Amino acid sequence: QVRLRESGGGMVQSGGSLRLSCAASGISSGYCMAWFRQAPGSEREWVAARNSGGSTSYADFVKGRFVISKDNAKNTLYVQMNSLTPEDTAMYYCATGYYEYTNCVQGGRYWGQGTQVTVSS
Repeated sequence: QVRLRESGGGMVQSGGSLRLSCAASGISSGYCMAWFRQAPGSEREWVAARNSGGSTSYADFVKGRFVISKDNAKNTLYVQMNSLTPEDTAMYYCATGYYEYTNCVQGGRYWGQGTQVTVSS
């Protein structure tokens, strides 16, 4: 059974940092894993992805501020978020289920329940 469990969200002031975690179980080690976010009234958008080989990519609006990483021993995906702004306020989701990078950055077969990030000005 696939399980993705996000944690680490919270409230932070503009300019602050947070690190989100996504503990995964029951998934293939070859899957690409990604972070998405959705703000109220907005569509879900892709944030960052990491394939099984360690290659990473980022949406333009987080480049230079967010870093995606994975601890393979713990099967946990992370995203370190720095220089946060109120525009980063959203529910953040971990997603996986595809080997192919092109599919991974469009969505996932499996999703976590999300963790809320709120950035105050």
